[in-house]
Amino acid sequence: MEDTTADTIGPGFELAGLTKSFNGRPAADAVTLAVPRGCLMGLVGPNGAGKTTSLSMAVGLLRPDAGTARVLGVDVWERPEDAKRLLGVLPDGLALPERLTGGELLTYWGQLRGIDREIVRARTVELLRVLELDEAEKAGTLLIEYSTGMRKKIGLATALLHAPKVLVLDEPYEAVDPVSARVLTAILRRFAAAGGSVVISSHVMPLVEQVCERVAVIADGKVRADGTLAEVSGAGSLEDAFVTLVGQRSVAEEELTWLDS
Repeated sequence: MEDTTADTIGPGFELAGLTKSFNGRPAADAVTLAVPRGCLMGLVGPNGAGKTTSLSMAVGLLRPDAGTARVLGVDVWERPEDAKRLLGVLPDGLALPERLTGGELLTYWGQLRGIDREIVRARTVELLRVLELDEAEKAGTLLIEYSTGMRKKIGLATALLHAPKVLVLDEPYEAVDPVSARVLTAILRRFAAAGGSVVISSHVMPLVEQVCERVAVIADGKVRADGTLAEVSGAGSLEDAFVTLVGQRSVAEEELTWLDS
């Protein structure tokens, strides 16, 4: 069901001062971002930078110590049911019911969301075909038998099934083969062209440069840069800008010398 009270003019997705600490150590420090409608944004940062923590708070999976997030103006924490109707999420380490096929998972997912059975059936067939999971479905392949790349694709299918307005995807291209990656990129570009907002968390700088038009860099729980690719990258590559922003540790000559033998 579409939320008719959603904002019609503001950003598609907003993170507003999201803050979270674990054992007194900040994992996200007042993270603030605005993702325009019709935009593909890449979120990059080193391991432990706070990307997953920030996105988990933004989609309602982890309660923030402070701050909030809004989907088309709908507050994720004040109106979670309304916000989640508008959100499609591929979280980090998605747990799946292993003894179902991909089609059974999507059918179950659609029932949980209250989508009409015929709509679920039609969308399931189309998603499995487009994401090249239809042969596995015909063979009765269970999710426990899926490869890592196949699991990413079925996870994306669950995020798309209810026709959301905003997609938040954590490492969606991980372990996905080049052919499937092109299909995924085409889907995301079409989604954005129709006015949807997409956030992709990734460690792969060339991928972000190829797919996204905006980028935000997070390090030590803080947003270090946010803007178009040209604004963040400057005269060099995104990787160069990233290293400059987060710092680079080199290996000293006396370290790991035992590898030389």
